[in-house]
Amino acid sequence: MAETNKARRYTSGLKAGVAALALGLTLTAASAQDQPVPLKLDVDGTVHVPAMAVPLSEFSTPEAKAYMADHLRDMQNPPKLVQDQGVPRFMKPYIERLHTLYPVDRQDTSVAGVHTYIYTPKTGIAAKNEKRVLINLHGGGFQGCFPGCAEAESIPVAALGQIKVVSIDYRQAPKAQFPAASEDVAAVYRELLKTYRPENIGIYGCSAGGRLTGMSLAWFQKHGLPRPAAAGVFCAGLMNPPGGFGGDASYMSTPLGEGMPPRAPTPGFRNNKKGMPMNYYLAAANLSDPLVSPAMSAEVLAKFPPTLVITGTRGFELSNAVYSHSQLVKAGVEADLHVWEGMFHGFFYNPDVPESRDCYDVIVKFFDRHLGQ
Repeated sequence: MAETNKARRYTSGLKAGVAALALGLTLTAASAQDQPVPLKLDVDGTVHVPAMAVPLSEFSTPEAKAYMADHLRDMQNPPKLVQDQGVPRFMKPYIERLHTLYPVDRQDTSVAGVHTYIYTPKTGIAAKNEKRVLINLHGGGFQGCFPGCAEAESIPVAALGQIKVVSIDYRQAPKAQFPAASEDVAAVYRELLKTYRPENIGIYGCSAGGRLTGMSLAWFQKHGLPRPAAAGVFCAGLMNPPGGFGGDASYMSTPLGEGMPPRAPTPGFRNNKKGMPMNYYLAAANLSDPLVSPAMSAEVLAKFPPTLVITGTRGFELSNAVYSHSQLVKAGVEADLHVWEGMFHGFFYNPDVPESRDCYDVIVKFFDRHLGQ
């Protein structure tokens, strides 16, 4: 009987050992399978990243996640990108909502011979803003989006800030090239200076308009115009590298925010038909000229007014914006950088997303703080 019990215990122990060994082998195999594929590194530091699935950020609001998913689908739907009289089709619902949420009056006029839209809140301009004005330089890659982008950038700021916003329909490609837009902005600015003191004028823009904001400030310096009170460089930076906005974001944020492949800068301006479109407005410009890329000159940057820089972690301009902010700070300029997690290029065009409303609040408070000082 004792021998039988001993045999049973031996058999049970053997089975347990085999089971443990099998489990260990299974876990080891699973662990090996879960190990990331080793990255290939070139001698110069180039990293070859394998294909991977990237979910939406867990820090984004539910509304932002839905908006992000819709945006990615829109960017891969060519008919949605078509502009109808200067309004991209995917933006039409946003603009309709902006008019509903933020009632404004829009005056179609010209200032110094330049076509402009002047936005004023239907509730009236606040008493503290009677002698203040903002200049908006719309986005659109220097190839369109007026009035679409002008509406999206001007309506909420005018209404929430209770201030007048003058949006400039500056000359663009393919009919015009640099420095036509800078000349138009300077002409409007000179005219406004007849009514407003420079310390009561702010200037801002998104995307191409953000780039043009920096270019215009450099242009004002060169032509002896006084510095405005404050500036906003949104969805952009103060550099214009060949073929895009440059930096790490060209490879990481572009596919995550726009659903299109990354694209390395191309010498000259040959369109290789993939990734971000070429900037034909600057095709003949010297991209190292501070009038084109203000961040190329510490001396030019040092004369900038307080500047607000806005971007998102999925914005293809992220690297340019971060670099430009660092150069402004290095030059001694009061500069604020706000980066919205999980958001893409020009994200605040949709007013129903909490992140957009937070962005409006930052913009309005920034200009209110600096105008009139």
